[in-house]
Amino acid sequence: MSLHLERSGQAAAFASPARQTENAQDDRQLREMTAAPKFRRALVTDGRSTVGQAIASALAAAGATVYVGIPDAWKPFPGDEKVRKDHKIVPLNVADERSVRNLAADIGGKIDILVNTSDHIRPGGLLDQHGVSTIRDAIENTYIGFVHLAQAFGPVMRLRGADGVNSAAAWVNILSVYAHANWPAFGAYTAVEAPRLSLSPCQRNQPDTRQSSSHQNNSPSPIDPQQVTFSCPPPQILDPTPPLHRPPQPPPDLPEYLPTLLLLRVTSN
Repeated sequence: MSLHLERSGQAAAFASPARQTENAQDDRQLREMTAAPKFRRALVTDGRSTVGQAIASALAAAGATVYVGIPDAWKPFPGDEKVRKDHKIVPLNVADERSVRNLAADIGGKIDILVNTSDHIRPGGLLDQHGVSTIRDAIENTYIGFVHLAQAFGPVMRLRGADGVNSAAAWVNILSVYAHANWPAFGAYTAVEAPRLSLSPCQRNQPDTRQSSSHQNNSPSPIDPQQVTFSCPPPQILDPTPPLHRPPQPPPDLPEYLPTLLLLRVTSN
């Protein structure tokens, strides 16, 4: 006997054999109450990013058929060949409402798991931005893109929430951890992540979607190389003079990176 949360977020008790079998997750009742990727069809909205490619590979390894959205598919990107070889490429630009609706008309009725990995990471705060073009692009590719996806794919996935063993199972939003607290080095970008985090409970808690599929927000720590900007201080050589003979030293200054690391530690917990 084990306790879990079923797809709508309600507590449920699962009775299973004492010895697990290889295909235990294939049980009909268990599949209707969980979101196991096996035999399901998943859409990863952005296959250009490192996160999107990793999630697509993990879903495929779990037995899912993975559709990967690529805006401007003619442009090469790192990992291009592997993505095209292992998954099904579909044209998707979340900032373009027509692109999202066209894809929803083509495969919206097939998607069981949607993972929104769309992002637009650009460094810079508020005062060092020249104009609003960068901020506008971030809004269109993150917040407005999420709205386009929810309006195009949400109604179809809601109707398929009880569609047997291969029903619409989960919607996952990949957000930045800085959606919870602004980081000045990427201030404009993190400010755009916050409203996306604020809007997602509306999608989850609408009365007609509570029993349809699982809605989750995941906030990983910085993964993009542009965000991993921390550097360790240079190594310090210990003074060989015995402590009793050393002259008194002033207290060391607080390192510039320490407040940021503390913020990361708090938000991650």
